[in-house]
Amino acid sequence: MSGGKLLSRIDSPVDLKKLQIDELPSLAGEIRNYIIEVLSRRGGHLASSLGSVELTLALHYVFDSPRDRIVWDVGHQSYTHKIITGRREAFGDLRTKGGISGFPKISESKHDVFGTGHASTAISAALGLAAARDLRGDDNFVIGVVGDGAISGGMSLEGINHAGHLKKNRFLVILNDNEMSISKNVGALAKYLSKITTKKLCIQLEADVWELLGKIPAHGSTARKLASRIKESIKNLVVPTILFEELGFRYLGPFDGHDIPQLIETFSRLQQLPGPVMVHVVTKKGKGYSFAENDAEKYHGVGSFYKTTGDSRSKKGSKKYSKVFGKALTRMAQEDGRIVAITAGMKEGTGLTCFAEEFPERFFDVGISEQHAVTFAAGLARDGMRPFVAIYSTFLQRGFDQVMHDVALQKLPVRFILDRAGIVGEDGPTHHGTFDLSYMGMIPDMIMMAPSDECEMVRMLLSAQAIDSGPSAIRFPRGSVEGVDMSSCKEPLEIGKGRMMAEGEDVVLIAIGTMTGPAVEAAWILVSKGIRASVIDARFAKPLDADLIEEAASGGRPVFVIEENTVAGGFGDAVARHLAEAGIFVPVIRIGIKDLFVSHGGREELLDEQGLTAGRIAEAVLSSASRSYGATDGESR
Repeated sequence: MSGGKLLSRIDSPVDLKKLQIDELPSLAGEIRNYIIEVLSRRGGHLASSLGSVELTLALHYVFDSPRDRIVWDVGHQSYTHKIITGRREAFGDLRTKGGISGFPKISESKHDVFGTGHASTAISAALGLAAARDLRGDDNFVIGVVGDGAISGGMSLEGINHAGHLKKNRFLVILNDNEMSISKNVGALAKYLSKITTKKLCIQLEADVWELLGKIPAHGSTARKLASRIKESIKNLVVPTILFEELGFRYLGPFDGHDIPQLIETFSRLQQLPGPVMVHVVTKKGKGYSFAENDAEKYHGVGSFYKTTGDSRSKKGSKKYSKVFGKALTRMAQEDGRIVAITAGMKEGTGLTCFAEEFPERFFDVGISEQHAVTFAAGLARDGMRPFVAIYSTFLQRGFDQVMHDVALQKLPVRFILDRAGIVGEDGPTHHGTFDLSYMGMIPDMIMMAPSDECEMVRMLLSAQAIDSGPSAIRFPRGSVEGVDMSSCKEPLEIGKGRMMAEGEDVVLIAIGTMTGPAVEAAWILVSKGIRASVIDARFAKPLDADLIEEAASGGRPVFVIEENTVAGGFGDAVARHLAEAGIFVPVIRIGIKDLFVSHGGREELLDEQGLTAGRIAEAVLSSASRSYGATDGESR
């Protein structure tokens, strides 16, 4: 299936413009059905793209992509854009290995003018494109489409500030306001935008005053001048769009983001307006699919599902690490009134819904503002609270400076919970958490933990709770837990102490986190090949268990370090450096993510591609065993 009778004729925006405007609502319905059909099989970002269908059609109907540059923020609202820009057939393989990405990607299409996957980048990128256009002497439009709460991110506000200063013509920001990021939007700016949607009241009040004062005899013109001043005062009082206008933008809206004729008319008039323009449209996240409309948070990002019921196709009862974390932290908070939880627009995704319900006064969702979340937590820690900051591994990268200077430098006990660590699968390189062992591991005084199962994770949470000086971090994967017995998970771990999982005299496998299980399995495979391996679950990437690692490596056996993280500056590098400094010169072979950005695809096939399954680990050991270990250090994979 590749769409209905109208959609089957659309292979480019040029084809779209051949349709009559009154045909576009029918096309929108066909696109929605196609998105639902494909995502029911492939999974993906459902609600956001369903909400932006009409807006996308209106943009491409009026503007001339790719000459007119459209930048998407957040990128997961761009499925309609992909479908009508030559990728209609390819959309059927969305997010599969070798298929098209779930986000805009420069290498994928000339219509994807800027790659996006993290929020709040569009205004800055679009402004850069507009500045380059003017330097070249061109006159094309540049449009940034900002949705899903991205307007609240610091970069968006910085971009607005600079755009108001540069006053670029033919520069347009579309504020796609659906009152949602992943969770419901929070914060003062979200409330501000909500106030703007009361504009109909203001328009009626303006009209009534204008009509009344215009009827005053003899002094009508004077009255009208007065009315103009009254009108501005009413506008500032009832419709506070003055914020955007004072920042240099001409504000238009709010408009119904599903009214295609009105959107086309509005966009067509913009060529006459000077300076940067902000068009505020209001859309319904999940539009056209009742399950997604009623629960946009649940259907923001989905796996495969049954169209008729909305139910997931995945196996029931597969508990996620994030859920175990949320419940464990809630139990801990029942006994420790100093525990607070912080997240950045991802209450449900990080498993904190139960915490927020039980302790609303100790739960803080700061919206898409990771930098603020980190420094806000530092302030809480400075005055005696025990903050746990739950942010996806890939998104915490945005707060690196704050982790370094506002937390670590001041030795404040902020506890970072890095969900979605490692390879996450179909969302691809913008969402893989494959760098945190490197970027967190380089920070002085950081305690870095990675559990191999859910029991270990709970014990690490207890360990982090007790830390009263300096930062700590726990990384865990997106996937399901191991299903281990949880009865012995009530005691914290000793900081910096790993555990021996198996003993053998030929090689040493040092694994961390998710790679512990595959390392143990690899050891069993190696036994059948005549090689006996010691297996260490490091538990801590920092500080290392020096005694355990040195003792295991002291016999001159080759050491294989296995991590679901980039090998560049990762856990393996830390082990190799420690052994060298301790005067133990043995081959150290690092098995991890290659020095590249991993593409999208199924998690298991990507792990196999990177050599991180049990069979591939055993192959690496056997391959190394067939070579001489005369060098002092193995080649990084």
